[in-house]
Amino acid sequence: MGAVPEPAALASLASATQAALPDLSLGAVLGLACGMALRAAGWALLISAGLLFIAVQLLAWAGIVTVDWLRLETLSGPWFRAAPELWQNVLKVLTDRLPFAGAFGAGLLLGLRLRR
Repeated sequence: MGAVPEPAALASLASATQAALPDLSLGAVLGLACGMALRAAGWALLISAGLLFIAVQLLAWAGIVTVDWLRLETLSGPWFRAAPELWQNVLKVLTDRLPFAGAFGAGLLLGLRLRR
C-alpha cells in the first residue's frame, strides 16, 4: 500500500488546483470555441471550393472556358505541401502568451473533433 499524504500536503494541492481551475476551464472553453469555429470555416471553405469546381466544370463542358488542370495542379502543389507548417503557425498564434495553452490546445482538438 502507498503512503497516506499529509493533510497539509492535500490542502496545498487542493488550493493550487483550485487556483488553476478558472484558467484551465477558460482555456478549455476558448479552445473548444476556436476548434468549432475552425471546423465550421473549414467546411465552408470546402463547400465553396466544391461549388466553384462544379461551376468551372460546367463552363468547360459547355465549351465556354478551357482549364489547364495540370498547370493548376503545379501551381497549387506548394500550398498543399506547406499545410503542416501552416497548421503549426496557426496553433502558435492562437496560444501565444496564454497561461492556459495546454487546456486551450485540448479544447481546440476537442472542438475540431466534435460532431454536430
